[in-house]
Amino acid sequence: MEGQVRTLRSGFLRSAERFPGRPALEVDGRTWTYLELMRRAASLAATLDRYDTSGDPPLTAVFAHRSATAFAGVLASLFRGHGYVPLNPGFPAERTRRMLERAGCRSVIVDAAAADGLEELLTGIDRPLVLLLPDACEARRVVTRWPRHTVIDAGALEGADAWIPAPVGADSLAYLLFTSGSTGIPKGVMVAQRNVLHFVDAMVDRYSVTEDDRFSQLFDLTFDLSAFDMFVAWERGACVCCPAAKDKLVPASYVNEARLSVWFSVPSTGVLLSRLRKLGPGTFPRLRLSLFCGEALPVALAESWALAAPHSIVENLYGPTELTIACTAYRWDGQRSLGHCEQGLAPIGEPYPQMSALVVDESLRELSPGEAGELLMTGPQLSLGYWKDPERTAAAFVTPPGRSEIFYRTGDRVRRPAPRFPLVYLGRADHQVKIQGYRVELGEVEAALREAAGVEVAIALGWPVTASGADAITAFLGGETGDVAAIQKRLRERLPGYMLPREIRFVSELPLNANGKVDRGALRRLLEAGS
Repeated sequence: MEGQVRTLRSGFLRSAERFPGRPALEVDGRTWTYLELMRRAASLAATLDRYDTSGDPPLTAVFAHRSATAFAGVLASLFRGHGYVPLNPGFPAERTRRMLERAGCRSVIVDAAAADGLEELLTGIDRPLVLLLPDACEARRVVTRWPRHTVIDAGALEGADAWIPAPVGADSLAYLLFTSGSTGIPKGVMVAQRNVLHFVDAMVDRYSVTEDDRFSQLFDLTFDLSAFDMFVAWERGACVCCPAAKDKLVPASYVNEARLSVWFSVPSTGVLLSRLRKLGPGTFPRLRLSLFCGEALPVALAESWALAAPHSIVENLYGPTELTIACTAYRWDGQRSLGHCEQGLAPIGEPYPQMSALVVDESLRELSPGEAGELLMTGPQLSLGYWKDPERTAAAFVTPPGRSEIFYRTGDRVRRPAPRFPLVYLGRADHQVKIQGYRVELGEVEAALREAAGVEVAIALGWPVTASGADAITAFLGGETGDVAAIQKRLRERLPGYMLPREIRFVSELPLNANGKVDRGALRRLLEAGS
């Protein structure tokens, strides 16, 4: 069914041929075999190919959340030769609409839960779209409300046999993922097929993945870590296990009930389980891999998790979206690892095969071991840059002095203590923070605050600070006073929950530094002092 050129969909299709009756996905209380999921995705792809013939841009949006249609929609996009653009129905409609408009997608796959949010999403979108609602029995209401769009329901689906694989190149987009942008406009990271394939190959080899493995799936599709669970599992015929909402909140019991062998989460999830006393010795006897990414990994969590999963390898993965999911790894090794840790955090380790790291100063010149600086990385996982944004791309994807390759500026401060020691993470070099595992540009929050409050100056700080980033955001607004409740209401229409400030303070005179800029350090000291 697949041609000679290997693409991201190839692994799934090969597994569907080898293991048609094995489980590929467990979600919403149902198990989908490889054959069933393949035919579902092929049906969606064939249907969209019939109604959406523009082919430009080669992107399909998936407006869905943790459902069979969400996962089939990802595969259907790839089956079409398109990259997928994940859109979370739980995010504010204005933000999601901006992403959809910016991506320029002509077709949108919508699951049952997201259908109710279509009215808000489509308001103001004038260009015709193809809306595929495969879970709906009739689309009359949607057709009547938006006659300019083509609406397809379950009754109009093409058969799986009608799907014809479209050609895909190595540089074709695998997905377009929008991350927080400092100007208030989310950045679209273009990740190519070859980028993800290199990552997948590195992972299946490193972890010896087989068809007997069962992977956790705790991430939203808008979080690129979700790509690990899907494509690493499907490359070798393993099963992706997606817990229900109640199990996802406190997933300790789910690990054993679902017979997971591979756990992958942000450290915050593990910290929560530890606080709830869910990480007793031997709690997870079946786990053979325990992987953490998305935030700094506290030493205390690494130690307690190693005891809770005594037969498991515990690893800390690191990598921004621009370097395709993860690009360095560190394997926890009990007492030996304690000598590698700094600031109570596990190291981020060493680059993946064929990936290269530089630690540089402000002039992008390489520093000696022991010196702290910004981490730059390059290699086959280096993404294509930012969608329709050459200025941002040029600023972040650079060629350091004396080098010929393009490197990505991660904005993370690191140090290699000695030549044979692993890289250690020291914090952000800019005003970007991790909140609940999500990367947040505080500048985007500040832009929303200025608009919502009608003020000229707004400062957002990650607070309280944690080993992994911050628990939440505290905001300072220039002015005597204001209606905080009204501001929060307007912010909820624009920002997802994890970006909403927990506290908003009005300050008549914001402290300034010697350069006349707002002194963020002074504001942070106010918070530290409890003022």
